[in-house]
Amino acid sequence: MVLVFVESDEPGDAGQTAAVTTTEPEQMAAEPEPVAATEPAPERRAAPQEPAKVVTSAAAPNLDEPSVTDINFTRLPDDVALLRLQLTDQSIEHEARVRGNRLELTLYDTEISDDLLYVLDVSQFATPIAHIETFREGDDAVITITGKDDFRHQLEQIDDSLNLKFSKPIEVVENDGSQRPISLNFQNVPVRQLLQILANENDLNLVASESVTGNITLRLENVPWQRALNTILRVKGLSSRMDSNILIVAPADELAEREAQELEARQRLSQLAPLESTYIQINYAKAADIAAILRTESSDLLSERGAVTVDERTNTLLVRDTPRQIEEVEDMVEVLDVAVKQVVIEARMVTVRDNISDELGINWGITNPSMGGPDFFGSGTENSGDFNVNLPVSNPAATIGFQVAKLADGRLLDLELSALERENKGEVIASPRITTANQKKAYIEQGTEIPYVESASSGATSVQFKKAVLGLEVTPQITPDNRVIMDLVITQNTRGETVSTPTGPAVSIDTQEIGTQVLVENGETIVLGGIYQQQILNDITKVPILGDIPYVGVLFRNDSQIHEKRELLIFVTPRIVMTKP
Repeated sequence: MVLVFVESDEPGDAGQTAAVTTTEPEQMAAEPEPVAATEPAPERRAAPQEPAKVVTSAAAPNLDEPSVTDINFTRLPDDVALLRLQLTDQSIEHEARVRGNRLELTLYDTEISDDLLYVLDVSQFATPIAHIETFREGDDAVITITGKDDFRHQLEQIDDSLNLKFSKPIEVVENDGSQRPISLNFQNVPVRQLLQILANENDLNLVASESVTGNITLRLENVPWQRALNTILRVKGLSSRMDSNILIVAPADELAEREAQELEARQRLSQLAPLESTYIQINYAKAADIAAILRTESSDLLSERGAVTVDERTNTLLVRDTPRQIEEVEDMVEVLDVAVKQVVIEARMVTVRDNISDELGINWGITNPSMGGPDFFGSGTENSGDFNVNLPVSNPAATIGFQVAKLADGRLLDLELSALERENKGEVIASPRITTANQKKAYIEQGTEIPYVESASSGATSVQFKKAVLGLEVTPQITPDNRVIMDLVITQNTRGETVSTPTGPAVSIDTQEIGTQVLVENGETIVLGGIYQQQILNDITKVPILGDIPYVGVLFRNDSQIHEKRELLIFVTPRIVMTKP
């Protein structure tokens, strides 16, 4: 056995090259053992009885048959390993298979001389490769490269030289095998051989049509596997189909024609298949609704000879069709016939009122004591035509009166003050609640219908009604993550004032309404909206001219102030009703 190690003289090389040849093939009968390689030159361990010999050349190859003439291992910059195989024929068919950190390169119908059969340990080189082994397998030559860990490889053929480069893997986020990067560099390589390489890269089986012929030249660097395949197929006018882990490649026209034939064959088979009848019990859905889906032209669940009948009394489907179509119908029913979730929607309408009113009134009068009136302000009677200013408070909370002066004729000038301060606070809570199925509209109302008379132009009258109700209308939709989308309309109407119209009195309705769509978590309370109203009324009743006199004018007028606040808040809480499976 002979090993020769030489220094690389190629520009850019790291200066370490192992060129390996062997002699004395009878020594290969024993199981070869890996040998350790040192940085200056790897050592080769031979059998104990036959010490290794080092020479500078290998035996002359047989050029009449495809064969491997030389093997070189070189360490390149960036810890890249280069394994170069020198061939006698550039058309040698080859295949590379990767299994974990092991690559097996097979050269079909290729001779490899006994000089090149060896096991080489290169683990001490700063490359991803641990050792290289060459052997025969029938008429094929096989080179096995084992890495220290996972590695990336690039296979390229330049004329009669086959080059394998190994580098450390690049960490990429891969969604699937189709995004795995691959590098290819081939000149005039058969398309079938290239497709086999791509299939091996993704651990796929390959079936190629006889029409897949011709050669191709390409160079791709770090291209996703699927894109590389699509590029090759597009250039050669081919198409592919995946059947589990089998990659089928054929001309596009041929594949389309084959699929059309298969479809036609299935249709003919369906027309010849015997018909069967089956009963399908529908539990939650309506049998008529599912039958309508089956009868649509776009469903393709029933064949041309198939039929479906509904028994509404038992909510059952009677399906007559081929066994395959019946199985598809049963699968569809299993998906659609499920219990529908329900939602309880509770709304709260809170109305808060705060009313404060202040009134101050005055009353002037003249009384005649001779008419029996009291000496102090009291219940005396007035003579006709006596002066009187009457601006009191209606329903006063308190009054106070006194005599201001005594006139020359003995009459008394009286003054009466009246005042009222009123405060009203109220809170009204309306809480309608309703339960409905998913995506089903529901509503609830509570209130009164107010009658009123409506007159027509002919003079005829009729009684009409207006609703003054508290209402909730909702359409819920349960999302897959158990949240609730709600289309809501909430109204709170109350009776307003009675107004006069040309045809008679009519009743007005005070309306509070909100309509919206919201997305709410299950059991969460959300504020839909609110209305805040503030009303300030100032009412002054006075004696002309006298009521406008500064300071004194207050004695000749009635002042009334009303402050009213009203606030409306609307809350909604949906709760999904969990049903037992």
